[in-house]
Amino acid sequence: MIFRILEDQLGQKIREQKEADRRFMEQALMLGRRGLGRTWPNPAVGAVVVKDGVILGRGWTQPGGRPHGEPEALRQAGEAARGATLYVTLEPCSHFGKTPPCADAVIEAGIARVVSAIEDPNPEVTGKGHARLRAAGIIVDVGLCATEAAYDHAGHFRRVRDRRPHVILKLAVSTDDKIAGAGGKPVTVTGEAARRRAHLLRAQSDAILIGVGTALADDPLLTCRLPGMAARSPVRVVLDPSLRLVTSSKLVQSARETPLWLVGSELAEAAAAARLGAAGAQIIRVPPGTATDLDPSAVLHALADKGITRLMVEGGSRVASSFVKAGLADEVWLFRGSEAIGPDGVDALDALPLSEITQSPAFAVRASESFGKDTLTIYERT
Repeated sequence: MIFRILEDQLGQKIREQKEADRRFMEQALMLGRRGLGRTWPNPAVGAVVVKDGVILGRGWTQPGGRPHGEPEALRQAGEAARGATLYVTLEPCSHFGKTPPCADAVIEAGIARVVSAIEDPNPEVTGKGHARLRAAGIIVDVGLCATEAAYDHAGHFRRVRDRRPHVILKLAVSTDDKIAGAGGKPVTVTGEAARRRAHLLRAQSDAILIGVGTALADDPLLTCRLPGMAARSPVRVVLDPSLRLVTSSKLVQSARETPLWLVGSELAEAAAAARLGAAGAQIIRVPPGTATDLDPSAVLHALADKGITRLMVEGGSRVASSFVKAGLADEVWLFRGSEAIGPDGVDALDALPLSEITQSPAFAVRASESFGKDTLTIYERT
């Protein structure tokens, strides 16, 4: 009987510890998401220092990628971190970069246990951070909320493994799968609530990309228009093979306030590059794909080389189609309005049917939301 009671008590303690571990890791994940879109080229890591069930320090990777989340949380906790548990959404780094290794900071702080969501695929880390902690006598548990952490760090993982950003294709379509009116005339497809959700996605992206056709036709600004979040605007990227964008456009006129990168062909005229560069745009040249278009893979490699990890692709239809055809859309955020545009409207994916996403085994529904009459369905590449 006594042994049964002790077993029950031990089992209860284990369950309580597991529940506490999950609760604190979920807090770390929420903190890490605060940095999405602001920490590139570094991952947006969240960290929580806990002792006796009390949070002593919270941290997340700061704008520009430094300081990292762990030292921020440890700084808050101070001397109280000695003997505490650190919950962190990615393996602490073990190499010297522009800052000392986070693993060393954890050891020096006297942390007794580290709960790490997932191993870092970066070859400079890849288990070395966890190994260094264990060698110092710290208990290390890996894998809690690994699926959630892998999703949050998808941009970092994709850049390390495939040398390209994680691509999120955003489409706003009518009930008849159109994105614009006849001749490309801009049409308001969704309501204000859905548009605010799209602007939040902008704020969580390192860069936003459109084609030069859309830039010339719509003259967009591509900034985050949520109240108080203009500073969270991503880098604006325009695919412009011949560097045709005019200096009077809103994009170029604002290039010194919010970065504007124009991706042109290596064959584009130097005079055009000089003109746009003098106005504040940064010119990136890649090998030509076809006579009129750029190779999406080459574009993504160029952006990854500049540190971009999360890329939002916003159109137009030919650009969206090119990323889907090339198998380079990792997620599709499909906003659908409640009204039709008509047969003369512009198809969402140019000549490609939208069923290439909505009914394809290559994509699975990850989540869905509603905004009054509008809906959002998020598809994830399987």
